[in-house]
Amino acid sequence: MYLEHTNPYSITKQHNREKLHILERIRLLFDKDSFVEVYPDTGEKKETYDGVITGYGRIFGSQVYFYGQDFTYMGGTFGYHHSKQIIAILKEAVANRKPIIGLYDGGGARIQEGAASVAGCGELFRMNALASGSIPQIAIIAGTCAGGAVYSPGLMDFVFTIDGISNMFVTGAKVVNEVQGTNYLIEELGGAKIHSSVSGVAHFRMENEAVCYQKVRKLVDILPPCYLEGSLYRTARYRRKDLWDIGNLLPKDVHKVYDVKPVIEEILDDDSFIEIQEEFAMNIVTGFGKLGGITVGIVANQTLYKNGSIDCDCADKAARFVQYCDCYNIPIITLADSTGFVMEAEQEHKGLIRHGAKMIQAYAQATTLKLTIILRKGYGGPYIFMGCKQIGADKHYVWPNAEVAVMKAEGAVAVICQKELRQLEGKEKEEYLKKQIAWYKDTYMNSRIVLENHFVDEEIRPEMTREILYDDLTRFERKPMEELPPKKHANIPV
Repeated sequence: MYLEHTNPYSITKQHNREKLHILERIRLLFDKDSFVEVYPDTGEKKETYDGVITGYGRIFGSQVYFYGQDFTYMGGTFGYHHSKQIIAILKEAVANRKPIIGLYDGGGARIQEGAASVAGCGELFRMNALASGSIPQIAIIAGTCAGGAVYSPGLMDFVFTIDGISNMFVTGAKVVNEVQGTNYLIEELGGAKIHSSVSGVAHFRMENEAVCYQKVRKLVDILPPCYLEGSLYRTARYRRKDLWDIGNLLPKDVHKVYDVKPVIEEILDDDSFIEIQEEFAMNIVTGFGKLGGITVGIVANQTLYKNGSIDCDCADKAARFVQYCDCYNIPIITLADSTGFVMEAEQEHKGLIRHGAKMIQAYAQATTLKLTIILRKGYGGPYIFMGCKQIGADKHYVWPNAEVAVMKAEGAVAVICQKELRQLEGKEKEEYLKKQIAWYKDTYMNSRIVLENHFVDEEIRPEMTREILYDDLTRFERKPMEELPPKKHANIPV
């Protein structure tokens, strides 16, 4: 076994590149002395080391499978046997219903093996796809991940990157610069910051390796270890807290923006919230947390960015997160506060209709428990997109003074009263407009209509939010599965 015969020079070589060695990474990732190296049966007779360590260990006492590339052996490249070894340990993880962590630090497919290395990658991609939705797959990019090999972490659930050492790209900077006549640095093309804030490939960007492995441990601890049909995932009961001040986290002026994260943290158990894709599509917040010890997923509009409006990236981010939660029966708590879509020609050209449809389909198809609260505003399309009752929410609440309408009062009055407005001028027009806006707000921009028509279930006091949500989680834990039309699968508008 490789762990017993490590060359100290290999460790020095990694340190010279300002990276930890694979053995040091394993020690930081797993509980002390818990990792067991496994050389799984790949169906081949080759038993020599091929640049990847596979096995399992414990994280906070729970078993987790692992494979990690060793850059000091042939640059951590994917040879055929290298890929087969990863596939074998991934199959074992699926069979034993345990999460798996893959650590990538290599130069892509091994050129020396020709088509065999590419074939190995293809087989791995298929296994990544088959494991999706069965067990959590977490990728750590702890060096370079290049060429076709990037699609293995690309198929996984969560991708961690690390400042200064993580790089992911299909085509290297040298080739891109040669073909396009540009002058990109490798970090500008596929560094940690690019993938966490621009491309959306990475779900986490960490400052160094030690911090990264601690965050991975926390994420593993909060996620269900596998697909659990009809069950909520619980850990030790957390302290339930009072929410007497939560309503004061929203500004009294309804036009002012605010940070929704303190609201989320007040609803959830102390220090349990883990935000996903924090730097990407920041007009929506997604993440996991605990509520009374139960793992839940959070989707919330963030008015600090683009006033919480929905655009292409935001819709993609929310749709994939909702889909993940549904895979593992994680209840989804949606906190809605949005007045519309991002109104830009660029968004229309990028396919806002297509991207938005993903979000609708994700919510509509999800059979996990869905609880939604309109904190302040739910206008038009975003009222629907943010998990409304009509799209399948099990419970849909509003906070006091919430506004539910088709659009802002100014826009609505301009349409409804356009004939009258054309006939008025100056101060008279101004006074008439002011009066009609007040009338529209009083008549339509409130929660009265949706409550009277049972479009939402109930108006709740902010300080009761946590208690009501917890009661719903336990009350509807075994909710009957909705009967869906017979089909193989839906056609996702990708």
